Amino acid sequence: MFGNLGNLAGLMKTAKDLQANMAKMQENLASQRYEGDAGGGMVRATVDGRGTLVDVKIEPTAVNDLELLEDLVKAAVCAATTKSQEATKNEMAAMTGGLNIPGLTDMLGGGGIGDAPGGPTTTS
Repeated sequence: MFGNLGNLAGLMKTAKDLQANMAKMQENLASQRYEGDAGGGMVRATVDGRGTLVDVKIEPTAVNDLELLEDLVKAAVCAATTKSQEATKNEMAAMTGGLNIPGLTDMLGGGGIGDAPGGPTTTS
């Protein structure tokens, strides 16, 4: 009758461990930086591991064509965000052993534009 309580206790421990690992992962993601560029480096965007835009650098020569500059900014932000999303996906896969858990990405938050404290920059 009480044989399944051991399974329940094990499941509860696993859930608590996952929750603790998620908190560590969120802290880690907030400190990571991913850079994307466009126009041969004329525009560089930096996002954190949550996908939040933290910095944009624009070469003065890129300002001559406003329409081109707008496109370059969007492309640089997209490139940086893509790197951030891939890193997040890889870290989640490592944490969950490749198990796809619905809603896990949403629990990590992010994806908006805002200020965040500085940290190490990852570029490629």
